Amino acid sequence: MPAFLRFTPLISALPATVPFVGPEAIERNRGLMVKARIGANENGFGPAPSVIEAISASAASTWKYADPENFELKQALATHLGCQVNNIAVGEGIDSLLGLIVRMVIEPGMPVVTSFGAYPTFNFHVAGHGGRLVTVPYVDDRESLDGLLEAVRRENAPLVYFANPDNPMGSWWDADSIVAFAKALPETCLMILDEAYCETGPAGATPDIAALIDRPNIIRTRTFSKAYGMAGSRVGYAISTPGTAEAFDKIRNHFGMNRIGVASALAALKDQAYLSQVIGWIKASRDRISAIAETNGLKPLASATNFVAIDCGRDGAYARSIVDGLMEHGVFIRMPGVAQLNRCIRVSTGPESDMALFEEALPKVLKSL
Repeated sequence: MPAFLRFTPLISALPATVPFVGPEAIERNRGLMVKARIGANENGFGPAPSVIEAISASAASTWKYADPENFELKQALATHLGCQVNNIAVGEGIDSLLGLIVRMVIEPGMPVVTSFGAYPTFNFHVAGHGGRLVTVPYVDDRESLDGLLEAVRRENAPLVYFANPDNPMGSWWDADSIVAFAKALPETCLMILDEAYCETGPAGATPDIAALIDRPNIIRTRTFSKAYGMAGSRVGYAISTPGTAEAFDKIRNHFGMNRIGVASALAALKDQAYLSQVIGWIKASRDRISAIAETNGLKPLASATNFVAIDCGRDGAYARSIVDGLMEHGVFIRMPGVAQLNRCIRVSTGPESDMALFEEALPKVLKSL
């Protein structure tokens, strides 16, 4: 049968790819069972019991579409954040919001600035809309604010992506540095400030909402996938000026949210006591991961996220051998994708049962290498 010939030239030129290899694919392709799922930065501690109750209570109404205006969730987010409802846009996780933002701004050939080795799904969306990636190396395992700003000015870029705290290294900048960077950007450049891990960062790492809320060229993206433990619900949101936030309504999938996910997000916002408890568990798990790494002669990096990057002291091939070797023991982890970051492995926080499996398997893998 002849190949389908009606795709656009851009789509025809792109490879069919998924930015991440999931644990399910590894199980299918390698015939191995994941026993410790600590590689995808999910929150293995799970959502609050009150969220589970809300999910159960809303299950019978899943035959209904969710409110296409997301009115109740936007109201709750505005109250929680201390901003106005029209400062908020809701979407199916940050990944969906990133695609919409790129679509808003980028036409084929336009430069887009990001860090070399940063979140690959953003790069995926840029390629899908024909943008031209301009990448800036990390410096001392942190995204380089000076390098990003220089690249924006040099390229006259209309879009820049910056995550704080950062994935995949777990590093972070203080709020004052981020605000100064945002204010130094040309008004013609839209900044995505990805704050997926903001709840797990230290005090002083996240700018106050008021610090950037009046800047139309700043969009802050947040999620219920990490600290709230709801990655499977696909609930994310963006914070910006009313005019910028309203632009999402021009292109978003108005029936993209699911009722159960919305109900779980509303319940999660009400249960801040559980969120505080989980953040404590995440911090303790980071310490546990770091101790396991040090016991085995590896160097954990300071982290403000729900994972720890561990410097394995050699190259990407060696780190990959550790990742693959751990999977032979049922321990699923990941690693950064580009040199020099790929000298590290990345281990997500999780319950003690997962940590014990990691602690048992790691020395066996290192010995085998």
